[in-house]
Amino acid sequence: MPHSEIRQSALNELFDKVRHNSYGQYLKSVRLVKIRRFTGKEVSFDFPVTALVGPNGGGKSTVLGAAACAYKAIRPGLFFLKSSIGDNSMAEWSIEYDLVDKSLNATSLVRRSSVFRQLRWVRGDLASRPVGYFGIKRTVPAGERTQFKKLMRPSYHHDNDLENIPEAAAREMEHILGKPIVDFRRTQVGTETFHVGKNGAAEYSEFHFGAGESSIIRIVTEIELLAENALILIEEIENGLHPVATRRLTEYLITAAQRKRVQVIFTTHSDDALTHLPHEAVWACLDGEARQGKLSVRALRAISGKIDKALAIFTEDEFSKFVIESLIREKFPDYVEQLEVHPVAGDGNAVRIHRQRRDDPTTRFRSICVLDGDSTQASESDLGIYKLPGSQPERQVFDDVSASLDKNLALLTVSLQQAPEKQEEVKRLLADIQCTNRDPHLLFNQLGIRLGFVPETIVKGAFCSLWIRMRMKDLESIAAAVKREIDAQNDRSNSEN
Repeated sequence: MPHSEIRQSALNELFDKVRHNSYGQYLKSVRLVKIRRFTGKEVSFDFPVTALVGPNGGGKSTVLGAAACAYKAIRPGLFFLKSSIGDNSMAEWSIEYDLVDKSLNATSLVRRSSVFRQLRWVRGDLASRPVGYFGIKRTVPAGERTQFKKLMRPSYHHDNDLENIPEAAAREMEHILGKPIVDFRRTQVGTETFHVGKNGAAEYSEFHFGAGESSIIRIVTEIELLAENALILIEEIENGLHPVATRRLTEYLITAAQRKRVQVIFTTHSDDALTHLPHEAVWACLDGEARQGKLSVRALRAISGKIDKALAIFTEDEFSKFVIESLIREKFPDYVEQLEVHPVAGDGNAVRIHRQRRDDPTTRFRSICVLDGDSTQASESDLGIYKLPGSQPERQVFDDVSASLDKNLALLTVSLQQAPEKQEEVKRLLADIQCTNRDPHLLFNQLGIRLGFVPETIVKGAFCSLWIRMRMKDLESIAAAVKREIDAQNDRSNSEN
């Protein structure tokens, strides 16, 4: 996983600011009393950069629009239009908000509401706040925008000045895009902003920009020009962007929250947009439900039944996923392509999602849940809930393999991409790391660095492969459950055909 340039101390500081209401203005939560598929659901914004993830039609834009309607700057019709045909369900739609607004109340939260009543939105005593909204339109190529068509006419004369992009914005864009932006300029064309780039001595207009480049330039420039405590709303943040640029943009938004005390809410279909966000900064939207916590887009597809595999396995985290996938490759290599393993951040989350899928009569695939050995949740094989042997998985695997070096040192050394004569060095490093490590999640990364920057995936693979062979008897119930569920699903599919 790519490492973030944002320190954990900076993330903790932002959490504390939200927790202690240390903002002039901040949207703390939205209660979706009744709107579209949502009834009685609350979304809290515990971190100043919040991602809304989910499949198409899952409700991401509903939550984004509901948040926007808390403030005077956004008209509800931007997100929730009323048609004279087919929109009877909008009657009595209702949204409630808890806001920090020190100009209205210096010590307590302010409560506001938006209600659709008698064919119009009723919003009483609206709060004022700077809001920046970046919709899908930002990624439409400049050549396809109506306002810019006149620039293509030879007779067109432009009266507005070309001004430099703010220096602070240019620096941030260069980091995201990986190219110089300092000589770029902008000008007003009607209500739109048009950009001019530079490559050496040659200038070129926005007609020759990539869609992602234009999107980044617009988003970053406008954010840098917005006042402090602004609310920023972004639809499908990854549109037109390379995965690396998507991750860098998310990092930029976190730094903007630090520097300018802004709040950001964005929708996404991209796991890359979630990479550097903390667990509490992500809300998954799915069929009238909103769950806090990181769920990959692939996991959401599994939860909603949108996979074509025979089996879904829900685990607590990425390392548990790695162990289970290694087990299946070792035990049933022919079944690897028939299953998906999804880490869903937490044992309670894994059990809840698995039970939901198991109890859904419309589901077309089977699932099991595999918890860490130190989980407080109960193992219930009759309900498809199992536990890995031992305690905390990374520590258990590392310690078990380290304890077997009298038999496995030569094999482990070679699997770690070390020369056979390095066996004693490997043994010494393992003992040293066991004594000094404080965070089991870093064990394999620390060993890889000490071995000469061997990739963490290689180190985990070497340890897991040995551990699975050592503990196969303890893992047999999980392996048997996987085979049983896949065979049952295949039998059902064959009978339907």
